[in-house]
Amino acid sequence: MIGIIDYGMGNLFSVSKALERLDVPYFISEKADELMKADGLILPGVGSFKEAMERLNRTGLSNMMKEYVQQGKPLLGICLGMQLLFKGSDENGQTKGLQLLPGYVKKFPGVTAAGERYKVPHMGWNRLEWVQSSPISSTVGEDYAYFVHSYYVDLIDKDVLLAKCMYDVEVPAIVGKENLFGMQFHPEKSSKLGMELLQKFTELARERVTTA
Repeated sequence: MIGIIDYGMGNLFSVSKALERLDVPYFISEKADELMKADGLILPGVGSFKEAMERLNRTGLSNMMKEYVQQGKPLLGICLGMQLLFKGSDENGQTKGLQLLPGYVKKFPGVTAAGERYKVPHMGWNRLEWVQSSPISSTVGEDYAYFVHSYYVDLIDKDVLLAKCMYDVEVPAIVGKENLFGMQFHPEKSSKLGMELLQKFTELARERVTTA
């Protein structure tokens, strides 16, 4: 059973519909004790990093996720949810993140090194390039994913970088460390590639239950 974390800033509808298409059982909850019982957790996110962390800290969901990951259970952050896994962000002033992964979130400069302007947010389809293998990417080929974001993870530890794309700067697209994963794009809106990755994550959660 997959738990979708409801803290008032996630695209719960599209994520839940994707799991339904995969025929994966799930529940949506804002209660830490209920979410701790899930076989895998998904942290969606749309909006401000600062506001998101304030809500997660206020509700105790921050501590719940840290404990959940420490227990070896799989957690997936999507879009803003991925960014929240890192040390912090410059968005609306410096804000500490969940600090589960090394790296810092910065805004796209919007100007190339040659002084040419480009659009921010990064919105649309971009091709992923795999950097290293991972249980979440096995049998999944390189393809296009759908991005909508104005901030990206910088100063990332290359050991956790699984896939990247380019949008003037190198953008970490998929990150992972042991049982913790993040996707900067929206897998639920990324056609075949996105559904394959979501399927892989749910399989990891199921495998952990059967081998525990």
